[in-house]
Amino acid sequence: TVTPMRSGVGRPIARAVDEIGEAWTLLVLREAFKGARTSSDFEAQLPIAPTTLTRRLEALVARGFFSLAEYQSNPPRYRYEPTEKALELLPILVALGAWGNRWLAPDGDIFTIVDPETGDAMDVAVVDRKTGRPLRPGRVGLRAGRGAKKRTHELLRTPLVLGKWKRA
Repeated sequence: TVTPMRSGVGRPIARAVDEIGEAWTLLVLREAFKGARTSSDFEAQLPIAPTTLTRRLEALVARGFFSLAEYQSNPPRYRYEPTEKALELLPILVALGAWGNRWLAPDGDIFTIVDPETGDAMDVAVVDRKTGRPLRPGRVGLRAGRGAKKRTHELLRTPLVLGKWKRA
């Protein structure tokens, strides 16, 4: 029998993980969100050899996470400017950090996510933009989209509810 995951329903997640690559991609993006723009900025914040960092930054430019902006001509030096593709990962990184604080910080939060204008702590949640409702197990479903193959449309005649299972 064909399961939805084998038929392609899970492919957007697999493709996204492939595109982001390894954990270091998220660490480089984290530093960019904190203000790093030049190779020396990234070097100062990440425990990585300069040659390895250069390769990784070049890979992120090639995959469209950064564009280059020359800030010095002799010798040429470039800033790494996050693209819209990178900026759209900010909520995911913040949510991942909040999850890490909740589940992987036994001594308490390592950081608190705050509103920069008021300093008030934020309660991070991934929500539906249309309704503002948090995405919760059993309250999120998948249906075939425009780019789906015929088999995926067949499998998802009715939405596949995520995170809903029967307890023994």
